[in-house]
Parts: sequence; structure tokens; C-alpha cells
Amino acid sequence: MRVCVLTAVQAAERDRAAIDAGTPSVELMRRAGQRAARTVLERLPSECARGVCVFTGPGNNGGDGWIVASELQQSGVAVWVDAVSPPATSDARWAATTLIPVPRAAGKSPGVVIDALLGTGAHGPARAAVADAMDRVAAMRHAGAKVVSLDLPSGLNATTGEATKTVRADLTLSFGHLKRGQLARRDLCGELMVLDIGLLADQSHDPMLVDAQHVREAVPPIAASAHKGTRKRVLIVGGFQGMAGASMIAAAGAFRSGVGMVRFCAQPESIVALQCGCPQATALPWPDSAVAWDAIDLAWPHAVLIGPGVGTDPAAGERVTTWLSRWRGPVVVDADVFTVFAGAPQALGDLLQGRPAVATPHAAEAARLLGGSAASVAADPYSSAALLASRIGAAVLLKGVPTVVATPDGGVWVVPRGTPALATGGSGDLLSGIVVTLLAQMTDAAQAAVCGAWVHGRAAELAGAGRPIRGVTLTDIMQALAGVWNAEEPALGPGVLAYLPAVGEAPRA
Repeated sequence: MRVCVLTAVQAAERDRAAIDAGTPSVELMRRAGQRAARTVLERLPSECARGVCVFTGPGNNGGDGWIVASELQQSGVAVWVDAVSPPATSDARWAATTLIPVPRAAGKSPGVVIDALLGTGAHGPARAAVADAMDRVAAMRHAGAKVVSLDLPSGLNATTGEATKTVRADLTLSFGHLKRGQLARRDLCGELMVLDIGLLADQSHDPMLVDAQHVREAVPPIAASAHKGTRKRVLIVGGFQGMAGASMIAAAGAFRSGVGMVRFCAQPESIVALQCGCPQATALPWPDSAVAWDAIDLAWPHAVLIGPGVGTDPAAGERVTTWLSRWRGPVVVDADVFTVFAGAPQALGDLLQGRPAVATPHAAEAARLLGGSAASVAADPYSSAALLASRIGAAVLLKGVPTVVATPDGGVWVVPRGTPALATGGSGDLLSGIVVTLLAQMTDAAQAAVCGAWVHGRAAELAGAGRPIRGVTLTDIMQALAGVWNAEEPALGPGVLAYLPAVGEAPRA
């Protein structure tokens, strides 16, 4: 079953669709509570042995908490409930009154805290009683308890990720699908698991989570009979004086992604640096007044990357426009290209349409093209990526937290992999080298973008495994790329649809 990334309204619609199809709402609640309890027991057995405190709110999220409490108690765990408000929905009242009674008096310091205060439908600042309960949860976490949030950390807006006051979880158990707010604030969610509660399989155009299986099935294998030509050839156009490193990093991404050959097209002053830094690649100068276009073999590359250090000098616009006019095959545009076409996405689209193409902006670059602000793009990367894709007629890989890939026909994929180690100079160049290689080998622009973004993020996770973010370099991530392509991902347990590790550094007390 595919996992989608939804707004609060969309999540409620999915629940309603399951209910209308014949699954009672109380049954969905029962499944959620039972599977959450089972997961807590499996993942935190030693902590459960110290006791579990369940914080319940008035809504159905609180009802989930009552079921978790009852299930844990039946399993022999010492459980007590801190009921912040009386149940206010019929399903929550059923859960609180008809299950095995659970003590409501606080016990000793617990090993696990279950956060069932506020659910997906909550919005705005928490009321006083809930806010006070959040403080008690934080105190227990500070004392060593593990906090498990049901569906999402209480106080977190499920759609926007806004949070004025919220619980900080060590593990978040999401039911049936992911919420946009969870991916925007991974720092608050800790580990993130999606549990199957029997919602209907999705067939809509809602954003789809990209996972390891998706990448394995999409990326073609390299045949035993392969040679450097069948592994494809890519041309990297960039290397303005003083920025040769961007092209070299892109080439490193390409080579570590299985490309057969790389050629640079760069400013003459950068060619020596490129040849010394990447001797396995060839190089030629930009076709300008000194070098005629006749010297450029446009039949050589299978895909072209334009952008890493291509420059923002007065001639850059003409340089990029000429390349995109003359080269009509698969192309990836990145970096300086977005400055060249600032405020003119249609002009870029006129040059990209009619062939497989991927644009890889971050929020500020996307805003530069669209004429808005980086903050507005980052606030809704889903709509921003879709809008830009429709404007330029190409796949858009909008880098961020999370990364969103959109296509002109309305397809949207979400790649929530990676760590803050990627927030460093050259990271985008590495990604563009991965994507242009996959584009050459696959010719499907959307899937080259989707798979490239996943591999890039996963490499950062592997590079930083067990290490603090400080000290993890782009070189570490480059080296980790080699281990991503055939890495065995941990198997998901029964009833688990997706798993995302915790990211970022925990705040100091």
C-alpha cells in the first residue's frame, strides 16, 4: 500500500472514506490503539518495565490513548492515565469507559510517556490544561522517559508544521499515512513510523512517499556486459572562473551513481583545475567567440547538466540560452540557471519543453523564478513545486525539508530523507550529478529526480550514522553514496507501512 503525505483535511477525508465503506469509526480507533501498544512493547520493552504514563485529551486522539493504556495493562505493564479533559466524543467515551479500567492516579516516574493529548484536527495554541500537561510530559522526558506521540506530537499543526507550544517526541506513530506537518518538523517527531489501520488504498494524486522499494524498482541494473558507453555519457556545463569546484562535485556525484563517462564544458581558465581535480573526465572550453559551436560534439552526451558554476556574469544569460536552444536532449538545470531566468519561468519553460528535463532549485531559487519569497515557497513546498512545474513544463525537484518532486501533469512525490549535514555548500551540485546520471540512464525525468533525491538523502543518513552533524562533511556523503545503491534497508515489521529515522541534534537542556 502506498503511503501518502496529507493535510489535516485530507487525513480526515481518508478516515471518513473508510467509515463510509463499512469500517466503524470505533474500529479504526481500536486498530490504532492496539497497533500502537504493540509497537511500544516491541520497541521499548525495558522502558515499559518501568511503567507507562498515558496523557489523554478530550478527542479521538485521547480515545486512542485509552486503548493503548488498556492494551498495555493487559500485557502486564504498569500503566496509569493522566486524563487532562473528560472524553468529548462518543468514540473516546467508549474507549475510556468500556475497556479494562486503568488507574487514573499518577504513579512513579515512568519509563514511557504516551502523548495522546491532541490529534490531527487540533489547531491553534493549546488550552491551559493541555499546555500544563505538555509541561509535565517535558519534565518526565527530561527525567529519562521516552515520549511516544500518537499520530503527531500534540500542539503540532498537522498541515503546516507550525508549533507555538508542543510535545517533543522520541517516537511518533502515525496512522495510515503521513501528515505534512510531521515532515516539516521532523525534529519534534523523533523516529516516525506509519502504522496500517486498514484505510483504503489510495489511487489519487496526493503526494506519495518515496521509499527504498520505489528506488530499487525504478533504477535500472547495470548489466554484466556493460561498457562505459552503455553506462551513458553526461556533459556538465559550468566551471566559471573560481567555481570549478561545483562542476567537480557534480562529476563526483555522477561517477558514484554509475555513469560511464563525464565531460566538462567550462571557462578556459578552469579547465586545468577540472582536469587535475577529476582526471577521469575530459574537458573542453565554452563555445564562445574563441571556440566555435562546430567544435562541440552534441551527439556525444546522453544527458546534459547546465548550472554548476555556469556564472552570473553579463554573458551568462546568452550562454545558457544558447546551450538550451542547441541541445534538445535530456537536461538538468541547476544553480546559476535560476538567476539567469529570475522572474521569467515561462522563458525557461519555452527552452525546456519537448524533452525530458529536471529543474533542481532550493526554496530561494524557486522564489527567484516565481517572483515570490523563499519563506512562502518553504511554507508550502507542495504547491510551490507543482506551480513551478506547470510554469516551466518540466519536473521540479524542490530541495528542502522535505524535498518535493512535481511534474507538469500533477504528479507529486515526497522525499523526506537526509539530515542537516546536507545543509552545506556543494550539496546541491552533488545531487545534480546524481540526477543527470539517472536521467541519462532512465530518460524518465520525474523518476530520475525522485530516485536521485532519495539516494542523496540516504547517503547523508549513512554518512552520519552514529555521529553528530558537526564533523560530517560533503566528502563523507560522497563516499557514502557507494553504499546506498545496494544497501539492504531494515525490514519493516508487520503492520508498519513506513519508517523514518530521527534527524537533527537534540536541543541541549
